Amino acid sequence: MLLIAATILVVICRTIESTPEEDKIVKLPGQPEVSFQQYAGYVTVDETQQRKLFYYFVEAETNSTSKPLVLWLNGGPGCSSVGGGAFTEHGPFKPNAAGYLVKNDYSWNKEANMIYLESPAGVGFSYSTDSSFYNSVNDTITAHDNLAFLQQWLLKFPQYKNRDLFIAGESYAGHYVPQLAQLIVESESNLSMRAIAIGNPTLEFDTDFNAEGQFYWSHGLISEDTYNFANAACNTSRLRRQAMSRDFSESCKIVAALIHAQVPEQDFDTYDVTADSCLSKADLCIQDEMNKYLNRKDVQQAMHAQLVAISNWTACTHRIKYDESNLENPTIGVVGSLVGSGIRVLVYSGDQDAAIPFIGTRSLVNRLSKQLGLNTTVPYKPWFDDEQQVGGWTQVYGENNKLSYATIRGASHMAPLSSPKRSLTLFAAFLAGKPLAA
Repeated sequence: MLLIAATILVVICRTIESTPEEDKIVKLPGQPEVSFQQYAGYVTVDETQQRKLFYYFVEAETNSTSKPLVLWLNGGPGCSSVGGGAFTEHGPFKPNAAGYLVKNDYSWNKEANMIYLESPAGVGFSYSTDSSFYNSVNDTITAHDNLAFLQQWLLKFPQYKNRDLFIAGESYAGHYVPQLAQLIVESESNLSMRAIAIGNPTLEFDTDFNAEGQFYWSHGLISEDTYNFANAACNTSRLRRQAMSRDFSESCKIVAALIHAQVPEQDFDTYDVTADSCLSKADLCIQDEMNKYLNRKDVQQAMHAQLVAISNWTACTHRIKYDESNLENPTIGVVGSLVGSGIRVLVYSGDQDAAIPFIGTRSLVNRLSKQLGLNTTVPYKPWFDDEQQVGGWTQVYGENNKLSYATIRGASHMAPLSSPKRSLTLFAAFLAGKPLAA
């Protein structure tokens, strides 16, 4: 009887948490009138440590009952998908200097129902009441918590249980997204996962970060002598590895000084080599507006968000100690196993990103296609947007677009921020399972 009573109590508790009406957003402060519904709140992913992940969900702008479900994850590790994905890149609104929300004409909820998840606990509004959790966070924990979130969220919103599911993200989500997708495949869950998309992703340490030096050189940011010396004395993946350990060899110190002299961090945005830096005297950057907006008490109240053991919401947190060695674990093989399991994969790159340059990513995807024995079905060529402008370049491997690679011309590390229209075109083609228009 005690066991039955306890089971009933758990079911009741979960039923209470799974009520979506509590999470419905009546209206965000400064928001224009819209026809779609928004929700935000918490999902418990670990009862013992009371880990609660915060999400922001926007239904599709039209025909929400027939459009797919997309989970979006930003990277870091430790950066917010609500601040990054939703209010900076491709959510329905962007805050302006006056504190109002402006409708985003290229929001991804034009094509799908979008979930923006702050993960792992400790990022953004997500938290654990057991603060010891923050001392040891890694990819395995994050993947399991993300799966638990999806399972519990679908109890909250059962109408999406059988909807086609797509998982997408950027940067360190090159770990988060494939690892979550792999868990879904291995768990033989009822989730209807169709495909994943990862933008400017971390996939394999040496290839990713050696491309940084090559990108600097090919774009005229460092001299021929500096590039040649770095390749001989301390290439940029070795430099990144030593920066992580904070233990520099003498040769790497010299290379770092040479690169920093030619590419000064305070005046240069490695995420977008074409962009001007944010000036402290003038509020020119959308990230500043987003940070101010999400720290407003009326906004937090409208979104049912809590500040637990923190005084301010931050776009990227420093309170979790993420296992940096995970960055050295390649995930390109996980991507390959997903393709082998029948999960369609799109890898894309904003071609003006110096942090995770397209040079390395493109070579990794090409190498993977050969390892999987996939024939090229769409040869490398330009793709076009609806104005017949070159949107980027693309190559497709395998039947039914099993594995695709695309660049977005002129785009940054956060491609939808700098190239919103082209990014939406790419996103729509991804969901439809079609090659980009040639």
